[in-house]
Amino acid sequence: MTTDAAPVSNFLRTIIDNDLKSGRYQDRQWAPPPSAASARLAGAIDPARIRTRFPPEPNGYLHIGHAKSICLNFGLARDYQGICHLRFDDTNPEKEEDEYVQAIIDMVRWLGFDWTADGTPHQYFASDYFETFYQFAEALVQAGHAYVDEQSADQMRATRGTLTEPGTDSPWRDRPAAESLNLLRDMRAGKHPDGAMALRARIDMASPNINLRDPVLYRIRHVSHHRTGDAWCIYPMYAWAHPVEDALEGITHSICTLEFEDQRPFYDWILERLSELGQLAAPLPHQYEFARLNLSYVVTSKRKLRQLVVEGHVQGWDDPRLPTLAGLRRRGYSPGAIRLFCDRIGVSKADSRIDYSVLEQALRDDLDPIAARAVAVLDPVKLVITNFPADHTEPCSAPVNPHEPDGARREFPLTRELWIERDDFREDPPKKYFRLFPGNLVRLKYGYVVRCTGCVKNDQGDVVEVHCEYLPDTRSGTPGADAIKVKGAITWVSAKHAIAAEIRLYDRLFREAHPDRGDQDFLQAINPDSCRVVQAWLEPGTRAEPGAGWQFERLGYFIADREASTVDRPVINRTVTLRDTWV
Repeated sequence: MTTDAAPVSNFLRTIIDNDLKSGRYQDRQWAPPPSAASARLAGAIDPARIRTRFPPEPNGYLHIGHAKSICLNFGLARDYQGICHLRFDDTNPEKEEDEYVQAIIDMVRWLGFDWTADGTPHQYFASDYFETFYQFAEALVQAGHAYVDEQSADQMRATRGTLTEPGTDSPWRDRPAAESLNLLRDMRAGKHPDGAMALRARIDMASPNINLRDPVLYRIRHVSHHRTGDAWCIYPMYAWAHPVEDALEGITHSICTLEFEDQRPFYDWILERLSELGQLAAPLPHQYEFARLNLSYVVTSKRKLRQLVVEGHVQGWDDPRLPTLAGLRRRGYSPGAIRLFCDRIGVSKADSRIDYSVLEQALRDDLDPIAARAVAVLDPVKLVITNFPADHTEPCSAPVNPHEPDGARREFPLTRELWIERDDFREDPPKKYFRLFPGNLVRLKYGYVVRCTGCVKNDQGDVVEVHCEYLPDTRSGTPGADAIKVKGAITWVSAKHAIAAEIRLYDRLFREAHPDRGDQDFLQAINPDSCRVVQAWLEPGTRAEPGAGWQFERLGYFIADREASTVDRPVINRTVTLRDTWV
C-alpha cells in the first residue's frame, strides 16, 4: 500500500525516533511466536526495525474507531520499515466467533493494509499461546508472585477497596506456593466449577492504583472456545494476556487507547517478573497510550452496536447507517477516505470529539477527483419541450469526470419529454430562484437553453408537467451556446430512455451529536428519517453493478448496494451529499 500523505509528526513518532536513535531495539532477536526467552535468544537479529500490532477481540465488527488504530499501527510499521501484526485477542470464549475473525480480516485488507512481510504472514491468535500463558502462570505461583483465591467474585470486589481506601488482603493470600500450584492444576483439569476460585497476582492490596491490588490472572469458565474447543476450562484475563502476548510476539511499541493507561503499571509488572524468572528476554515491550476516536452522531460501543442489530433498529452489522467499517463500505465510503480522515484527525493524548462532518468531507475530497459523473432525478416531474419534435432524439455528451476533460465521455439522448427534479420548477418562485418558472430561461445542462411556458396540474393542484420551448441555436458546445446568458442550469434525463432505480437516501442514524451521553437512552435519539426510499430515474448507460459508484450531479455521491443491486434492478445508496446539510 502506498502512503496517502506525508507523515505528520506526533508524540509516538518522536518516541520511535528516539528509540531508534538510541539503538534500543537494534540488537533484539526474533523467533516465531510464541517465543519465550530460550527461543528468542536462539533467533537471528530481527529484520524489522520496530514491531507494532493491531489486536482486536473477535466479538463484533470493526468500526470507525478501530480504523484509527489500524491506520496508526500499520502506518507506523510501514513508515519505519517495521512489521505490524494482526493479532486476535480471543481470550473470552463466551463472546467470540469465527464470523468476527473473518469480518476483521476482510476489513483490515479493505483498508489497504497487510500483515505479510517477506512471505511470512504475521497473523496470530492469543489462543495459540494458551499453553505458554499457563506455564508462565505456574512460574509466577512457584516464585510467590501469584496465588489461588477461593473468594467469590463478589467478595473480591468488596475487598478491593476504593480510590481513597486500601483493599483488604484475601484470607488465601498467604497460602503456600505448593498448595496454590496444586489448586491451579486442579482448576486446569476441570475439577472445580465456574467461580469457585481464581488465580490472582500477589502485588499490593494497598496500592493507590486499584489495578495493582492483586488482579485476577485466570478465571474458571466451562465454555467451548471457537478455536480450542473444550481443551481449556480456565481462561486468562485480558490484562494478564495482553502484555504476555506482546512479549511472545516481540512487539516493541504496544500502542493502546487512553483507557489502558492505568493498566500500564500492571503491564510492566507482569513483564518484569517474567523476565526476572527467565521466561522472557529483553528488551521488553513498552505500552504507549493515545486518545481514542470520539465521533459525533454515532455510538461505537460494541454492546450498543449489537443492541441496534439484535433489536432490529438497523438491518445488520453492515447497515449503511452504522459506523462499522462494513456499514461504511456498503454506504460507499472508500478506504482512501477513511485513511485521509485518520490522517487529518491526528494522534494525541488529549480526548476530543470529532464532528461527523470531518469524516464526510474526507470522503468528498477523496472521491471528487476520481468519481464518475452521471445524472439522477430523485423527485421527478415531467418536462415537455413543446416545440421539440416528438419522434426526434438528439445525442448529447459530457465528460465521465470533469477533472479529465480530454478523457472518456458519456453519451445520453435529449428527447421531447424529460424527467427533471421537482424542486427545479416553481410556479411562484422566491427571490434569487434561477431555475424554471414561467417566462424564465435556463439551460438544460449539456443541451439547449429553454424558456418555461407554464405547467399542468392534477385535480389536487399538484404540478404533473412543466412545459417549455427550446431555443434551437443554443446547444452546449456550439458557437451559439453563449449567445444567450442564463443564470441557472438544471439536470435532466430522457423520459423515454431513463433507467428506473430504487434510491436509499441514508442520513445520520442519530439526531443528537452525543446520543449516549451520560445515562440517557441512546435509542431515544434515533433519527426516524435516517433512511428514506424513493423511486428515481437514472441517466441511460448507468450500470448499477454492486459496488459501482458515481457522483450524481448536484446531488452527491452514491453507490450501487453491494447486496441488493443488479443491473436489471438498480438499488442505490446515497453515500453523502455534495455539501454538509447539518450546519
